[in-house]
Amino acid sequence: MIKGIKIKLKPNNKQKTKLFESAGVARFTYNWTLNRQIENYKNGGNSYLM
Repeated sequence: MIKGIKIKLKPNNKQKTKLFESAGVARFTYNWTLNRQIENYKNGGNSYLM
């Protein structure tokens, strides 16, 4: 059996800012990659990224 442990983090304001910046960068990268894949598919490409 796998046991889960829950913890609660209490970040300070500087840590919260860095967390939200990281989430924004990750979201941008995901959307950019997804758009590249869609365009490649529409253009008849057979690889994920060109």
